[in-house]
Amino acid sequence: MLTDVMNSLPMLTLAAADGAKGSGPLIESWAAAPGWVLLIPLLPLLAAVLNVGCAIAGVKTKLPAVITIVSLAAAFVLTALAYLSFSGETRIVTGWSWFDLSWGDGPGQSMKADFGFYIDNLSLLWMLFVTGLATLIATYASEYMEHDVGQGYNRFFFAFALFVFSMSCLVLGDNLLMLYLGWEGVGLCSYLLIGYFYKKPEAVAAAKKAFIVNRIGDLGLAIGVFLTFVHFGTLEYAELFSSEQLAGYIDAVKAGNAGDVPLMAQLIPVFLMIGAFGKSAQFPLYVWLPDAMEGPTPVSALIHAATMVTAGVYLIARFYPVFLVSEWALPVVAWIGAFTAFLAATIGMAQFDIKRIMAYSTVSQLGYMFAGLALLSSTGGVFHVLTHAFFKALLFLCCGAVMHGFAGQLDLRKLSGLWSQPGWRVVSVGMLIGCINLAGVPFTAGYFSKDMILAEAFVTQGPGYGLIGWLLLLTAGMTAYYTFRVFFRVFVGPVRYEPGDDDHGSSDHDHEHDQSDAHGHDGHAHTDHAQHPFHPHPPRLAINGVLATLSVLAVLAAGLYFVTPENKGWVGSMLKDSTAAQVYFDGESDHPTRAGLFLIDGDAHHRDHAHADDHADHGEHAAHGSFLGFDPHKVMYYVSAIVGAIGIGFAAWAHGPRGAVSGFLGDRTEAATSRMDAVARSFGPIPKWAEHKWYVDEFYHFLFRAPLWVLSHIFHAIDKLLVDGLVNLIGYVPRAFGRLAQPGQSGVLHGYALSMAGGVAVILLVVMMVAG
Repeated sequence: MLTDVMNSLPMLTLAAADGAKGSGPLIESWAAAPGWVLLIPLLPLLAAVLNVGCAIAGVKTKLPAVITIVSLAAAFVLTALAYLSFSGETRIVTGWSWFDLSWGDGPGQSMKADFGFYIDNLSLLWMLFVTGLATLIATYASEYMEHDVGQGYNRFFFAFALFVFSMSCLVLGDNLLMLYLGWEGVGLCSYLLIGYFYKKPEAVAAAKKAFIVNRIGDLGLAIGVFLTFVHFGTLEYAELFSSEQLAGYIDAVKAGNAGDVPLMAQLIPVFLMIGAFGKSAQFPLYVWLPDAMEGPTPVSALIHAATMVTAGVYLIARFYPVFLVSEWALPVVAWIGAFTAFLAATIGMAQFDIKRIMAYSTVSQLGYMFAGLALLSSTGGVFHVLTHAFFKALLFLCCGAVMHGFAGQLDLRKLSGLWSQPGWRVVSVGMLIGCINLAGVPFTAGYFSKDMILAEAFVTQGPGYGLIGWLLLLTAGMTAYYTFRVFFRVFVGPVRYEPGDDDHGSSDHDHEHDQSDAHGHDGHAHTDHAQHPFHPHPPRLAINGVLATLSVLAVLAAGLYFVTPENKGWVGSMLKDSTAAQVYFDGESDHPTRAGLFLIDGDAHHRDHAHADDHADHGEHAAHGSFLGFDPHKVMYYVSAIVGAIGIGFAAWAHGPRGAVSGFLGDRTEAATSRMDAVARSFGPIPKWAEHKWYVDEFYHFLFRAPLWVLSHIFHAIDKLLVDGLVNLIGYVPRAFGRLAQPGQSGVLHGYALSMAGGVAVILLVVMMVAG
């Protein structure tokens, strides 16, 4: 398992855990540390409270949106100020004492958990994109949700702001109790926002599904928290990461003596891993995320693409030292991440709902992030979190703009040519930028972050890690295909569209609108046969402004790869002083930098990709893993670019519009059909199986839901007939005897006389029978 990896680190020593309790100036109290750091989570909480006030007052304006946007923007500014002020050191900022319990003087006989925050580069990196994207998406939602101004609008922005508060507690908390508070908080807000359209049965079912599936993962997290306290005697990060006990376990694993690590310590990351799989939608707990698209699109962009679903990645990055002490945890994370990435990609290739395609893409890319961390490329995994947050939020918001303008239409077989329609150019350009990032086109942010993970998959030694690399490489090609399948089908080609189910002013006719060169109508589609022709409404300033901003940020994110190249980019420099710090190898090894917990004694030896050509000898590279005999860090640039180009080229041939080179590229002239239809038929039932998500939901229904449904009805019958029956019987018996005696207590005199006479007659009869 990890023994081979640890054996390759002969000269590594455990990095000091900055921020340990009792470490002098690094420990900050409210008086000594900048207290304004506490405002980062408290400002979103204040916005949530004010939005409740708006609901109570019956506000029917956009005031809740304004409150939320201003609060989140202020939280982002404070986060940026903290990043500029703290200069990489770890600080603990305590708001107030929360739990301080003691039941003895021995180790593990006290529990302390303050309402405090663990401020280091890892938490600040996460909060920079959480608060920044939340501000942009709230601005987008101010226009997107304006159809529901009133109580629904107030309710939406209340849950939106509460989510950011919960996410802040999850990321910034300095102990496991704070993390669990935020973990459950984002789960609650996800439930509220997915089920926002509570009168829609599909939305209600999706919200319940997300809540229940997440509870399975949350149980694993809770057990991991319990075991951590029982074994290490603390819930506080600073004490845990600086403990000699944890350092001893890591030294044992490095020395190849993983068997010396107690079973309980090895089980802690396994249970934490289960919690991460639930929140970040990894197999087998991924099924809730695609259904979560029933919520409003801003929810999909913020919670289910950029922030909440990355909580599992953050959990592993934060507890990376703990994961290194288990022989099973990281290999399982690697395999589950790679399998999830591949499985979700196969499903995404066969879907027709563009928002659901992006949902499966999110599941797939989360698998990449997990694989990156497990393959000891924490820089690649976290860098992909950052780049994915920008371009996937952009993709979801572009899909939401299409849905908003075309009356809820999301079927790519009923949309085409948006690039040519007036008012849709910003959306189309934003979609193109998001697609080239997701597909990994060279020199985009998605290309650099994905390349780090792919290269490390062929370098890191582990159980079948080479196969994981090939699986991830295949997934990269599939991702490029289904991403540009959406772009070619919806945004280029002939202009044809049908309104969705939200169009209430259209006739029962087929509302397909057509615009071709023969019409010559200069950008306007017309229908002569429809009584109420449908006219899509393009987005206005708020939506277009956010899409333009995200497009710029997605492009600029690629530049982060070239910042501080000695640390493998800006993200690498942010991680090097955190619990997800990098591993540097000594100068005698020709193996490239790999991520992990340890630092070399003395000077770090780093070799960036740009300097890889200085080392011509590939022999030692092969000892650590290679790609077809080449150094993966040299050749993966070209391999990933070629694989992505093949995927895009096949998408152009199968779904592209007819053009000057139609014999080579696409020949699509309609929205509903393409060349791929004939190709799919040649594969028999397989495309239909993929379209039905490989019937995983049906399998879960058969294996879990149906038996539980039957069992619950059996228990209901037992409860109603046996338990309630016994209770009712005990109550009925005295009541029945009372009713039997009731006629004798009527109060009628001659009735009493008759009873007395009857009684005397019975007595005489008995005496006579006895005497006889």
